[in-house]
Amino acid sequence: MTGADVLLLALGAVAVGAGVLVVTTKHLVRAGLYLVVCLGALAGDFLVLSAELVAWVQVLIYVGAVVVLLLFAVMLTRAPIGASDDLDRPGWPAALIGGGAGLGLTVLLVDAYRWGTVALPRAGTAERLGEQIFQSWVLPFEVLSVLLLSALVGAIVLSRPDIGRPGPAADPAAERPGVDVETGGRR
Repeated sequence: MTGADVLLLALGAVAVGAGVLVVTTKHLVRAGLYLVVCLGALAGDFLVLSAELVAWVQVLIYVGAVVVLLLFAVMLTRAPIGASDDLDRPGWPAALIGGGAGLGLTVLLVDAYRWGTVALPRAGTAERLGEQIFQSWVLPFEVLSVLLLSALVGAIVLSRPDIGRPGPAADPAAERPGVDVETGGRR
């Protein structure tokens, strides 16, 4: 086992541990911060695997944008920041399903590769990756940007109760001081 293997396993353990903390904590803001640790460990895994561009895209897009958007959405919607009792549900069904899925994937991968080595393809360049992104994947990126923009606008609308609702002064006659609304004359 090489040093890269040990580092890959250590970063994987940090990612799995932070992922477990994301779904088990009762504090919403802490869950977002644990998500930052999990995604950062995944970026470290990409660095160990010599996929530097993917690692920095992971940091910029997921850690830098998505998690910040999540935390701003929590703050803008005035969601409870502390421990929430309504999130306290029995965890054994989720643990059973997650453990079963993890065990099934482990058995599947061990059966598929039998601890053998896999020949890696030729390393890609940023030029080839850019050609693929801007030729084949332009539409999904644009759809994602519209989705994130609509989520941000939705968070702003949800945080402002005065947007889209008529105020108490919906009747123009009610705005004039000294005028009786029912008779139209002076009070």
